[in-house]
Amino acid sequence: MGLKDGYGLLIGTKVNYYRDPPDNFGRYYHGNLVIHAPAGNYHCAIDVDPKFMPDGVQWRVVKIRSNDFAGVKAMPDGWHSLVSDPNSGALDYIRSPVLHPPIMIWNVRYDSCLSRLLNFLRWNPPWNSGTGIQALTDLEAVIAQGVRFYMFGEPFSNGLGVHNIHQNQGDPSGGGHDAENAIWQDGGTIIETAQGGFVGFLNKFKTQAFKTDNLGHPA
Repeated sequence: MGLKDGYGLLIGTKVNYYRDPPDNFGRYYHGNLVIHAPAGNYHCAIDVDPKFMPDGVQWRVVKIRSNDFAGVKAMPDGWHSLVSDPNSGALDYIRSPVLHPPIMIWNVRYDSCLSRLLNFLRWNPPWNSGTGIQALTDLEAVIAQGVRFYMFGEPFSNGLGVHNIHQNQGDPSGGGHDAENAIWQDGGTIIETAQGGFVGFLNKFKTQAFKTDNLGHPA
């Protein structure tokens, strides 16, 4: 079915950032960005709920090539509804070329399998697994570099805001969120630096699959 209130992208500048208060066990559930856009200030809730597991959050920080992100960068500040397909600017953690650039072979005679692997890891870093506070520490390092913010997810049904800022596919059958599974509707936090580079913070839950079918269900 997909996200019930639609899917899209908010572009704007940071007004504030704060963490949810920790619960009685010291767990953090959201990092909260307040993003200014022409319609007002949007509350963006980035979910790092560990699901009662010591390593229930998974995340990675990726560099995004400027040419790959040029179409999104050209959009004006504000909320943009996106069609869930490869051509709208939508994100898909599994399928988006912008998040998985091809291996770039070093143009030298002694190029080797090791150099290819290192270059692949530069653009496709592995997923981390850990706690909400560990994920938020890496998220906050990304946020600190941002001068313009690109927040992908589902709009609030009431008021200005974005949630489901995480992978939105691969939830297991009967897990409570599997009705929202679909492809090309993943949430994410992408920032533009003062130097014109782009960095993305991508987050998912350990319960979500890394491979999905064409409906977004675990493959």
